[in-house]
Amino acid sequence: MGVQDIANKLKAQVESAGFSRSVKFDTGSDGVILIDGTSISTTDGPADCTIKLSLDDLESLLAGELNPTMAFMSGKLKIEGDMSIAMQLSQLIG
Repeated sequence: MGVQDIANKLKAQVESAGFSRSVKFDTGSDGVILIDGTSISTTDGPADCTIKLSLDDLESLLAGELNPTMAFMSGKLKIEGDMSIAMQLSQLIG
């Protein structure tokens, strides 16, 4: 699954979540998913919080197969910017 497929899958959740901040999932050469409030795109841009991880790990995270805390502690997931926003992501992907 590519970043566009993941963005399409998350679209309904993002639009209905009432999330008011911006977060970017940066999968390196595979691309980015930028969530800005209730909109989602695969175009890179500034965000309040950037989460860097591999595309495979992003898929596992969204499927509930990868624990975000364990991924962070083991270095599979890196957070730049406002970490409290990363903590709020459960309302989008939970």
